[in-house]
Amino acid sequence: MNDASSHTAPAGFTEQTELSELAGPIPIGTPAQRLAGRVCLVVGGTSGIGRATAVRMAQEGACAVVVTGRRKALGEALADDIRRLGAKSLFVAADVTREADIASTIAQTMAQFGRLDAVFNNAGFQESRARLADQTDAVYSQVFDTNVRAVFHAMRHEIPALLASGGGTIVNNTSVSGVRNPNAGLSLYGASKAALNSLTRAAAMEYAPSGIRINAVAPGRVVTAMMLASGIADMRSVAAGLPLKRMGHPEEVAAAVVWLTSSESSYVVGHVLAADGGFLAG
Repeated sequence: MNDASSHTAPAGFTEQTELSELAGPIPIGTPAQRLAGRVCLVVGGTSGIGRATAVRMAQEGACAVVVTGRRKALGEALADDIRRLGAKSLFVAADVTREADIASTIAQTMAQFGRLDAVFNNAGFQESRARLADQTDAVYSQVFDTNVRAVFHAMRHEIPALLASGGGTIVNNTSVSGVRNPNAGLSLYGASKAALNSLTRAAAMEYAPSGIRINAVAPGRVVTAMMLASGIADMRSVAAGLPLKRMGHPEEVAAAVVWLTSSESSYVVGHVLAADGGFLAG
């Protein structure tokens, strides 16, 4: 689940108990110090894909991993886990829809660690499933404020810090729903993610000459609480209908994010990488 979402999984489904059946074993390779010495930030990182990415960044040799989120207990526990992996860590209690919280996060990161090298803007919100005419202005605002405006504010503060550090990378978490959304009832979510894809590409073109590479990762059917609470009645059929015949693990998306933030993707700019088990190709 992305940190800004309030969705919970339906009865009978949990991220842990359903991972084995829906996604199978995790086919992730050994970390290879891809982020050695870097200061990383995960915005919205206390659970799901964000948490998996923060952990993977530490495993990949990051000097420090800063994590934001609204749930202090989860955030502090994650910071402790990151320290046990050998990286420094800082948890900042923050609401992504409050620009002041983002500004404070960047200021604290620079004050404590002196630089910023890699960012994953992860927090997102998905509306309850309903037809477009039944959605409200309040829901529209919540979806777009979280999925678009908050990332705009985040990049406004992250980019100067990255420039001051000599360059770096940003990865925004979008969704395959921003490319193709065949499921009725989530029109606002899909539209917001399409907007974020466009924002990512435009920002990438503006800042690539200055040494900042900006890309996006578009997860497909990944076993998180947000996915399990998305209103799909038969998750097993969803898994079986994908080309890989399974859903994804948060750790698999985290590996894609780490690759995009590392020097191994040094010629990749303005790209939306679909980590989707073949969903968009099918």
